[in-house]
Amino acid sequence: MNSMNPPKILPWVARKAGISDELALKLWRRAVSEAEMLTGQTEGSEYWGLSVERFLCIVEDEVGNLPANTLAPAPQLTWVWRHQTRMSLLSLMAAQNAYRYWQNTWDNLYAQKKAA
Repeated sequence: MNSMNPPKILPWVARKAGISDELALKLWRRAVSEAEMLTGQTEGSEYWGLSVERFLCIVEDEVGNLPANTLAPAPQLTWVWRHQTRMSLLSLMAAQNAYRYWQNTWDNLYAQKKAA
């Protein structure tokens, strides 16, 4: 995916936040610029993760800055992204721990057979 191509979820986020697709696209471009500046990259999981996180934060800030006579602000979205990221990391940590456990068990079993 090219960094200037917005994610397919962008119109959904715009509708939920009560902003136009054009404004959402402008905010997405700002988010990818910030992510590029912070990571020094234009590809990779760290870059894309930060791009989405920055986009959701910027959208929330924008919705909070809308005039009072507009629609009520949409529920915040960044917590969903952060929760999903945490859950993904927990799954990876669990898999890594299971791998280490089995590797240690195998090494100990092999060492016992070799010693016998």
